[in-house]
Amino acid sequence: MGQKGFLIFLLVAILLLDQTVSQSSQSKARKHSKRRVKEKDGDLKSQIKKLWQEVNSLKEMQALQTVCLRGTKVHKKCYLASDGAKHFHEANEDCIAKGGTLAIPRDGDETNALREYTKKSLPGVGDFWLGVTDMVNEGKFVDVNGMVLNYFNWDRSQPNGGKRENCVSFSHSTQGKWVDEVCRAVKRYVCEFLIP
Repeated sequence: MGQKGFLIFLLVAILLLDQTVSQSSQSKARKHSKRRVKEKDGDLKSQIKKLWQEVNSLKEMQALQTVCLRGTKVHKKCYLASDGAKHFHEANEDCIAKGGTLAIPRDGDETNALREYTKKSLPGVGDFWLGVTDMVNEGKFVDVNGMVLNYFNWDRSQPNGGKRENCVSFSHSTQGKWVDEVCRAVKRYVCEFLIP
C-alpha cells in the first residue's frame, strides 16, 4: 500500500469514526432527550396529581360550607340536624357517609350551642343521639372514634343502664344533660363536621 492508499484509508477511517461518533452522540442526545421528556412527564404527572388533590380539597370545603349553611357553626365545627330518625348505628353511619360524625359536645359552650340549635331545627324533639358510647368497655364512655372524653354532662343518676344501655342521648327536658340508652332505640340525631 502506497502513501496515497494509506491516506485514503486514513481518510475513510476518519470519516467512519466521525460518523460513528456523530451517531453515538445523536443516540445519547436522544436518550438524554427521552430522559428529559420522562422527567417532564413525571413533573407533569405530579403537578396534575397535586391539582386534583387541591380540586378535591376545595370540593370537600365547599361541601362543608354547604352543610354549615344549612346547619350552624360553633367554634371549629358545624352541626346539621337529621331529617329522619334512626337507631344509633344507622345514625352514626349516616353522619360518616356525609363526612362527619354524630355530634359530640366537648364543653359547656358547645352543649349550649347544640341545645339552642336543636330547639330551632328539631322542634318538639325531646332527645337525640350523641356520638358517645361505652360499647367496647362497659362504663368507659368514649366518642365514636374511640377517643377518651374529657367532658361529660350526665343527668342525675346517669349513666344507669349497665350493659343494656350503651349509647348516649342529649335530653332537652333536662337542659342538655346526657342519658344512656338502648342503641336500638330510634331517635333523631345531629351530625357534626370539623371545619378548618
